[in-house]
Amino acid sequence: MGSRRWDDDAVSADRHPVVVAAARTPITASAGALAGLGVEDLAAPVLARVAEGLTVGTVVLGNCMGPGGNVARVSALAAGLPVEVAALTVDQQCASGLGAIAVAASMVASGGGVAVAGGVESASTAPIRMRRARDGEAPVAYDRAPFAPVGWPDPDMGYAADVLAEERGIPRLRQDEYAARSHARAVAAQRSGAFDTEIVEVGGVLADDRPRDGFGAERLARFPAAFRDGGTVTAANSCGINDGSAAVALVDSDVHARLGVPGLRIVSWASAGVDPAGPGLGIVPSAQKALDSVGLQWADIDVVEFNEAFASQILACCDELGLDDARVCAQGGALALGHPWGASGAVLMTRLFHQLVVQETGRTGLAAIAGGGGQGVAMVVQRCP
Repeated sequence: MGSRRWDDDAVSADRHPVVVAAARTPITASAGALAGLGVEDLAAPVLARVAEGLTVGTVVLGNCMGPGGNVARVSALAAGLPVEVAALTVDQQCASGLGAIAVAASMVASGGGVAVAGGVESASTAPIRMRRARDGEAPVAYDRAPFAPVGWPDPDMGYAADVLAEERGIPRLRQDEYAARSHARAVAAQRSGAFDTEIVEVGGVLADDRPRDGFGAERLARFPAAFRDGGTVTAANSCGINDGSAAVALVDSDVHARLGVPGLRIVSWASAGVDPAGPGLGIVPSAQKALDSVGLQWADIDVVEFNEAFASQILACCDELGLDDARVCAQGGALALGHPWGASGAVLMTRLFHQLVVQETGRTGLAAIAGGGGQGVAMVVQRCP
């Protein structure tokens, strides 16, 4: 388990990283409105937006299922950033976007300057993968790389979420009610214009396409189990398979002072591992570690953004953390907005920036996300003038 706080002896307090801009694309369904765009096409407009007016030194991007190669480099060049800008791609599965921001924050804290970080995923254009033939067997197609080695549990995320619901005694109705609330909150946020300042138009698309009006628990109850017979996890109380990108600009305090704009100070971050059999629980130790490292309690956090991969998973995490689940994703989360895997951690940070800095709904926030193989990343931020 790793963690970092920015006011410790290892890092001078005047080098704390500050997020000064954050943006995202609309999040759309796989094979939907953005299906014709590759990862660089999704990432470039967002990188260009958050880099405006800044002399960027490094780009760090998370990505899970893309074409391979250095996605960050290709996207940075597509965004029109100078060829001198360094680029690094991070794969921490669904935690990749937030992990990329943590990496970039460490760079800014240790060396100063400006970094742009986030994540991107185009499920629509993810390549078809084949394992090489062995011992005369035919090549085998596969959807994903292993989350864990042979001999360890390596469940698909939906199956693991269903087993988690059974183990933690989380009934179907509670999951459906949570998912319905996420959709209702996202619809209300869309109508109020809460997302308008953070979304960059891409491919002529300006709005998320997944939030459903009137998606109440009674309607959700009609959906069958999606991952195992007799299960309680359905397509309606799970996230979607989506395309999208998000990024933030991070600067040191000297640059922040020169810019004279409000921002989010990154107070601490933490990563953690859990049993690969229950990957969704990665939120729990990472979030608690990020809080503990700076002596904060949940009562000190104004805005909580967890990646809602599955209602059962979020409810299990909240139960274990002793956190009221009604406090999570006040403007709707991934159950309603969608989950573009490698981008979702950066979406959480974008949501925190616009709620805390633009809308001024509080001062302190926490983002946390779990990833395949039993991983979690969390980050605590505070609004600063």
